[in-house]
Amino acid sequence: MSDDLDDLRSALQAAPAPDGQAKARAMALAMENFDRLQGTAQASRSSEDRHQAAPPNGVRRMFHYLTSRPALALTTSAAALLIGVAVILPVADLRIGKPTAVVAPKDAPVARKAGPVAPRDEAVPEPTATDDLALTAEGDASASVALAEPVPEPMAELDAAPPAAPVVGMAETEMRLRSEAPMPDGAMGYVAAPSGLAPEAGSAPAENTEAFANAAPNPVKVTAEEPVSTFSIDVDTASYAVVRSSLTSGILPAPEQVRVEEMVNYFPYAYPAPENGAAFASTIAVMPTPWNPGTRLVTIGIQGALPAVADRPPLNLVFLIDTSGSMDEPNRLPLLKQSLMLMLPELRPEDQVAIVTYAGSAGLVLPPTQAADRAAIVSALDILSAGGATAGAEGLELAYQVAEGMKAEGEVTRILLATDGDFNVGVSDPEGLEAYVAKKRETGTYLSVLGFGRGNLDDAVMQALAQNGNGQAAYIDTLSEARKVLVDQLTGALFPIADDVKIQVEWNPATVAEYRLIGYETRALRREDFNNDRVDAGEIGAGTQVTAIYEVTAPGSEALLNDPLRYGAAPATEAAEGELGYLRLRWKAPGATASTLVETPITGREPATTETRFAAAIAGFGQLLRGSVYLGDWGWDQAIDLALANRGEDPFGYRIEAVNLMRLAKSLSN
Repeated sequence: MSDDLDDLRSALQAAPAPDGQAKARAMALAMENFDRLQGTAQASRSSEDRHQAAPPNGVRRMFHYLTSRPALALTTSAAALLIGVAVILPVADLRIGKPTAVVAPKDAPVARKAGPVAPRDEAVPEPTATDDLALTAEGDASASVALAEPVPEPMAELDAAPPAAPVVGMAETEMRLRSEAPMPDGAMGYVAAPSGLAPEAGSAPAENTEAFANAAPNPVKVTAEEPVSTFSIDVDTASYAVVRSSLTSGILPAPEQVRVEEMVNYFPYAYPAPENGAAFASTIAVMPTPWNPGTRLVTIGIQGALPAVADRPPLNLVFLIDTSGSMDEPNRLPLLKQSLMLMLPELRPEDQVAIVTYAGSAGLVLPPTQAADRAAIVSALDILSAGGATAGAEGLELAYQVAEGMKAEGEVTRILLATDGDFNVGVSDPEGLEAYVAKKRETGTYLSVLGFGRGNLDDAVMQALAQNGNGQAAYIDTLSEARKVLVDQLTGALFPIADDVKIQVEWNPATVAEYRLIGYETRALRREDFNNDRVDAGEIGAGTQVTAIYEVTAPGSEALLNDPLRYGAAPATEAAEGELGYLRLRWKAPGATASTLVETPITGREPATTETRFAAAIAGFGQLLRGSVYLGDWGWDQAIDLALANRGEDPFGYRIEAVNLMRLAKSLSN
């Protein structure tokens, strides 16, 4: 060890003596730079004719740093550091020349790279060497150092119109020098920006282009004039999730965003299951109306059969995924991918999955693949990214082609469209899309729609596609909602047990003078449509429940809103005496052309339950949000109390969430 130290000592002693002239030249250069940084050679300008400051882009921020006190200290420190290197290691023969910069004359225009502004969905090209402001130092090529020299007066032109491309070389040099400068506490790191420097201004928020499918609330109808009410079953739940999204964002939903039947049908109810192989079981309950003591609520609950998992037919599932630029938000494409991944463990090994995407054009990302190969499906989902326009029609066409190739006898084939609803390329006319989907429906391929994101959510298109595709529409705003729709309710969402399900209620004029259907405005059918098997209606999935609520008024009640007719209706038959009405339910088995009819009398003696009273509370919730004229003085406190008193079993917390949303809506309404 001692020999090694002796050799090192000898080598150090053999080093040449420091060069005094080199030290003097370096010190003079450092002082010259310091003096030049103290100000400009020209007289100061009046503040009245100065350019207004532009937003602090990269170039302005860089010049601001270089002319601030910390930067002056850094420059001096850098020069001192170089001097120290020259003194300690003179063998390097470090020679530093005078910094030079190419500066345009004061009156010359500032050169900028011309070109159109890149649209949102296109990538902005990286700056090239020609876009950078190059500053180099003269001297030996083996030991050159890039120093940033401030440019005096042309900063005014830069303030007026910042260049399109950021300066790279100069900023990199400055930041490298900063990283070597000691911090106040002795640590090494970057110097903080001056406190007065504002952050870059963000882009303006996109215009809200949301569109919702809804209609004016159903009016009160006179039984003697129009005794029959007919509508198509609806099991969509999108409206409730949209309402929740708005309220949790601190905004009351607009009335057109609220479809009361979808809010009521969001919740599971303990209805009796069908028996003896029947497809459906009906539950009827009658109770005083919470918001009007002069009327009664008639609740009709339909419970679909739930076949065992082993009895489910094989499933062919096509994920049709919107990957357009509008999906590039955390609550859109990333949430979409997570949601679909939640569903994969629920599929059986023999089920098939394919993935089609659409943006500027449509493409097949994953050909039909057995669900057992989950790794391949997850990998295909994982690589998806957003960008481009929205060729929704082209994507639908390709998805139907893929689905057609997956079909086999006795199997269920469904397209699951996941989008924010922004169809802006191709056949964007909702009527054109409806006709196309309705035509494809006849081939036996179902279409369901999942909506993501807010701001350009086209609920109207989503509803039209789902209704014409014999499917459901849901809105997913959280991963918990994705689990509810795609895991807890998977069988109902994907496996149909009945098509074209229609409800018709004939009210008895002797016991019901007036009635009002709460919700289902977008599902109304003509009376003659009920018996016409060619008229499309809603689909019911395995284990699905449907709830409909009527408010009815007895003859002679003080709550009647219409004057009685001079010439009353014919008296009811003896068999129907005392009945409130007659329920008819019609549906087709999947793939069948002829329908089945089941009829049930409404006696008025059916007792209310905790389930139907909670459904009434949600119906009141929806009507409050829509500003209904039929609620009188009944308000938020009464709705909250009714829901809390009839919360019942709530294993997933859906009902207490609704109560909290009511409380939030009450606060936002004040």
